[in-house]
Amino acid sequence: MAELYLIRHGQASFGTDNYDRLSEAGEQQSLWLGEHFARIGVRFDHVVTGTLRRHAQTLDAIRRTLPGLPPERDVHAGLDEYDFHALFAALPDEHRSLAEAVKRDPREFFKALRQVLHLWTEGALDERAPETWSAFQRRVADARAAIQQSGAQRVLVVTSGGVIGSFVQQLLQAPAATAIALNMQIRNSSVTQCFFNREAVQLSSFNGIAHLDDPQRHAFQTYG
Repeated sequence: MAELYLIRHGQASFGTDNYDRLSEAGEQQSLWLGEHFARIGVRFDHVVTGTLRRHAQTLDAIRRTLPGLPPERDVHAGLDEYDFHALFAALPDEHRSLAEAVKRDPREFFKALRQVLHLWTEGALDERAPETWSAFQRRVADARAAIQQSGAQRVLVVTSGGVIGSFVQQLLQAPAATAIALNMQIRNSSVTQCFFNREAVQLSSFNGIAHLDDPQRHAFQTYG
């Protein structure tokens, strides 16, 4: 079977005016990941990313330390993250306190996001959100199908945490709550490995950060 490596982008610029760019830590995580692949002899014959800037920047950093990556990449919008800003903005009045709590205390963000995602998967935001949960699930499944039909033997995919959580949840045929739980665990620049052919995808490992295991790199084990 062919191999698929799902990479969550490096740490983005959370708390700034533009989340969709790598922080200095995110670039360093991605450089180390490329070094790790080079050291263990992993080579890729196909590369796919979403359309987001942080996806492209993560790939660019990996490319700098991993010789031999294909010069071209496929871009698939199904690998783009859900718009968490829009989901918070879509909260109905009875749940507006979640958005207000985050404004008062940014440390509450992930706790609030978990609750917002549950509301989204339950259809409570459908009338105001730009994308429904079912539409998000469909585009993740479409991206997976495109990879399966690529004919490649070892594929590097750079995407986002919500996509990886949903991707794995679909493989496990688990409920939506599992996608949320997985999403909340996925670390920046982590590796989720699968085996696949045109008919099926099998999960091998989830959320690996071997390139950040050195005690001197523990501060780079981030989630944002």
